[in-house]
Amino acid sequence: HVQLVESGGGLVQAGGSLRLSCAASTRTFSSYAMGWFRQPPGKGREFVAAITWSGVNTYYADSVKGRFTIARDNARNTVFLQMNSLKPDDTALYYCAADATYGVPRRSPIEYDYWGQGTQVTVSS
Repeated sequence: HVQLVESGGGLVQAGGSLRLSCAASTRTFSSYAMGWFRQPPGKGREFVAAITWSGVNTYYADSVKGRFTIARDNARNTVFLQMNSLKPDDTALYYCAADATYGVPRRSPIEYDYWGQGTQVTVSS
C-alpha cells in the first residue's frame, strides 16, 4: 500500500504561481509513474500531468501545457507540480496519484492505483 500526501495548495491571484508537492510513503516509489489530476467545483476529475518512473518523460493536458511543469525526486519519494501563469479556470482540488507501470502513464483516473487526499488551489481574478 502507498500513502500519498499533497501539500502546497492555497489562494493565489491570476497570473501567480504555486508549487504542489506529493510525498509518497513507499520504498518502491521509483516503480510508479505519477500523475496529477484536478477536480473543479461541480465537475469530474481530469488529467493534468504525468511523469514516467524515471522522470525522463512528461505528459500534459493541453489546458496546462507551457504553464505547468511536473517533476520528481526519487531519492525523496516526492513528485512536484510547478504551476505558473495561473488562471481562475485552474481553481480545483488537486490530487496526485500513483500508476504501477514502467510504461507510458495513463490519463484516465481509473488506471491509477493510489491517490492522495487532495490539496485545494483557488485562483482569484
